[in-house]
Amino acid sequence: RIRAVSLDELPPNALRRKIDPKWRGGFSLGVDLGMSRTGVALSKGFSVRPVTVLEFRGQKLELELLDIALQEEADEFIIGLPKSCDGMETPQSNKVRSVAGRLAVRAAERGWRVYLQDEHGTTAEAADRMISMGINRSTRQGKIDAYAAMMLLERYFSLAGHGTELVLPKNLDLQEKLHRGPPKDIDFFPEEFEG
Repeated sequence: RIRAVSLDELPPNALRRKIDPKWRGGFSLGVDLGMSRTGVALSKGFSVRPVTVLEFRGQKLELELLDIALQEEADEFIIGLPKSCDGMETPQSNKVRSVAGRLAVRAAERGWRVYLQDEHGTTAEAADRMISMGINRSTRQGKIDAYAAMMLLERYFSLAGHGTELVLPKNLDLQEKLHRGPPKDIDFFPEEFEG
């Protein structure tokens, strides 16, 4: 039996921040999945920055994303879902959903969540941002996917997480791990460790 889980039960970090401005924690990894290259960006607090562009696919890509999340102390993935200008899903959407589903299972083992966010137009926004920053053409070509992931995270936070879709593993034990969340860090939550 699969129990439906709502965004109210497992709100994305952007919504948590809107509900409680004093809320601590919740670093987000933005992921712009491409056919051959994947852009990664990070949000810590109110700062969003590009991280890297990966050229892995399949399981290697998923493991690399989990490793980056661990290094950066992220507890959620915001994955760009390709949609057309009229809001409809594209043939690429199914491929992204498949990767997101596999990543969600691996992430849930650690109490980390995976959400989908409409990414329409983020690559064009990234190109515009990079041009306005004076980044030259050859550098733009190598980093545009990471900047598109950054645009995705900026959109996600500007919408306070509304419009995101939780990717939920079917396994009930993994769903329970998501409810418990990642292990708490004593530096951020000292009150929970006091005897």
